[in-house]
Amino acid sequence: MSEYPATYTVKLASRPVDRTVSVPGSKSLSNRALILAALQGGGTLTNLVECDDTQVMIHSLFTLGYTVDGDCARLSVHRERGDALIPNAQAELHLENSGTSIRFLTAALSVGRGHFTLDGIARMRERPIEPLLAALRQCGVTATSRLGTGCPPVEIITEGWKHHTVTVQADISSQYLSALLLAAPFSGKATTIHVEGAVVSEPYIAMTLAQLRQFGHTVTQHTPSSYRVSPWNGVPRNIPYPIEPDASSASYFFAAAAITGGRVTVRGTSHSMLQGDIRFVQALADMGCEVCETPDGIRVIGGPLRGIDIDMNAISDTMMTLAAVACFADGPTTIRNVAHVRHKETDRIQAMAGELRKLGAGAVETGDGLTITPAAMHGTGLDTYEDHRLAMSLALVGLRVPGVVIRNPGCVAKTYPNFWSDFEALQCDSAQQ
Repeated sequence: MSEYPATYTVKLASRPVDRTVSVPGSKSLSNRALILAALQGGGTLTNLVECDDTQVMIHSLFTLGYTVDGDCARLSVHRERGDALIPNAQAELHLENSGTSIRFLTAALSVGRGHFTLDGIARMRERPIEPLLAALRQCGVTATSRLGTGCPPVEIITEGWKHHTVTVQADISSQYLSALLLAAPFSGKATTIHVEGAVVSEPYIAMTLAQLRQFGHTVTQHTPSSYRVSPWNGVPRNIPYPIEPDASSASYFFAAAAITGGRVTVRGTSHSMLQGDIRFVQALADMGCEVCETPDGIRVIGGPLRGIDIDMNAISDTMMTLAAVACFADGPTTIRNVAHVRHKETDRIQAMAGELRKLGAGAVETGDGLTITPAAMHGTGLDTYEDHRLAMSLALVGLRVPGVVIRNPGCVAKTYPNFWSDFEALQCDSAQQ
């Protein structure tokens, strides 16, 4: 779907869904792989997700002087032999509202040489990045928030890292630590990274570590809060790197099975994926669904749903998906320990609670989550606040509640441009799979 209407009316499910579906490649893995391929001077990625966030990253790499060839099915990134780590020593980058892009690029640019500015849309200027900038200053880099807010626009003036022991806080976003881990192999010396305090979304750190090792880098975790990163050996990774299906995108289709009492298999998913969000299916199992792994991928079969009390810190990108499912459970569901999602594309706790209340559901916001109490619901127009995950989660309610209208459905282009056509296909006859 290349063009989007101003509103999208969700089609009521006439029967339990019964489908095997495919979802795009992981945005999180795609943007990490693009950074690693660029800094290593070359790499080929397959099954790259084609969405706003990856296009922002690809355009930024091009602006920085890298050569980018091919399409998302098979994309190569390289720089000319003899070029500096960052080919262009000066650039102004506009990152829209892509958190991974601005945080990973901020750290990546710091190991090069030059003067760079990074900015985005109005909401990006509200998203904190100061913990990462503070860590880079420890490395001898001039890293500042131009407006003094601790948020973008960011200015980086660097001659590379001068110091190689750094402490970072990751209690607002795990991406600060991931950004340092991705950049550290290219800093010229072995680097020790200490984490101060709590870490949110820890599976994303595990994903970053696994991906670094797949690209041939050596990272040792000495303690739960201390990492030792060896310097890069100078050898680009020449074999194609496949991107896994996006586990967060898969969550909407697994949830559709739960909500309609149907059956959905997502191709290429497994419990051994790098992405921690695949653990969302365990939450559905706790609510009463059957979950099994098949040769095609993980399958979820809906059953009578019950409310649960759940800590979703580790899988917070699926928090709103579960909130939609909770509307159809027997008894209340409490989602806890996700206060950091208030700093995402929108304040996701506030936004989800408010939109569910518009539908008639009981939704009480807490400091670090929300409690959803099922109630009789009715269709209405729902706002998305430019948040792709809010739009996709609220659409799930429309499978059971007539008259659900999603405003600004085009915001899904951030990570899943074809979501609406894939969502509609859920209700095709199973013989058409």
